[in-house]
Amino acid sequence: MPRILTGIQSTGTPHLGNILGAILPGIKLSNNTRNESLFFIADLHSLTQIKNSEQVRRNTFSVAAAWIALGFDYKNGYLYKQSDIPEVCELTWYLSCFTPYPMLANAHSFKDKSDRLHEVNTGLFVYPVLMASDILLYDADIVPIGKDQKQHLEITRDVALTFNRIYGDTFVVPQASFSENVMAVPGTDGQKMSKSYNNYIDIFEDEKAMKKRVMSIVTDSKGVAEPKDPDQCIVFKLYSLVADKNNTEELRKKYFAGNFGYGSAKNELFGLLLEKFRNERKNFNELMSDTGMIEKILKEGAMKVRNFATAVLQRVRGKLGYG
Repeated sequence: MPRILTGIQSTGTPHLGNILGAILPGIKLSNNTRNESLFFIADLHSLTQIKNSEQVRRNTFSVAAAWIALGFDYKNGYLYKQSDIPEVCELTWYLSCFTPYPMLANAHSFKDKSDRLHEVNTGLFVYPVLMASDILLYDADIVPIGKDQKQHLEITRDVALTFNRIYGDTFVVPQASFSENVMAVPGTDGQKMSKSYNNYIDIFEDEKAMKKRVMSIVTDSKGVAEPKDPDQCIVFKLYSLVADKNNTEELRKKYFAGNFGYGSAKNELFGLLLEKFRNERKNFNELMSDTGMIEKILKEGAMKVRNFATAVLQRVRGKLGYG
């Protein structure tokens, strides 16, 4: 049974782009009974950026609540917090002693800020080593990633192969899984949807706030009476990513026919999002009103995966002479 591992950044409530591009495909993957799925909240990674303990806790809960509300079966899969597995920090130290400095200096996570070194903390520099520990600690076979994470997984593989070459077979060397069907979800301004650009739609916000975001979507200046090209419209693109084929075609006809303004299109998108995610919004709010339940789920998940982590760490310590 292949063991699949996915890390989820705890940077706040997942937006529509996260949901369509990563969460729903991840949940679909986990529902395959031929897979063993480990999903963790990467709350230790968030410390490289966030220095507010309440924000870290709130982000962790909201990410976990989103995954559960959207259908992740935590009873048959594994959902846990990175920080609940202390073994990952010990393994990070061991792996750092097998990771060449130039490899980390060339990592995108560091190079993107290398011209502003005063903003770079050591945690950011060794980020790829912690990521390697997240993966190697559980004998993961497959790691679904976006293309922007390809380099970091290659570092993981290189470090594992180096260790295995020196000490003999110790780590499972993971394979990357790239989906060619990952949705490109535009934000309200047409760029890729991202919190960094503040162009996201949060389906878990209250209705008034969510509608304000939807109504802010950038459109051209064509009047209500004019026919419009749906394929050049962000509103239509977002609608088509969520709606079924029949409703999408109906909206396409309205664009071509004219006498249909962008305000009406935005209202249709807003209505669709409310209806499509009605139960998920309800479940999310219930979970966030009782974070003790979320904590319980994450703790139970951590207790399960620590069996994997302990076995791997004992194997490593034995090879290093610390057993």
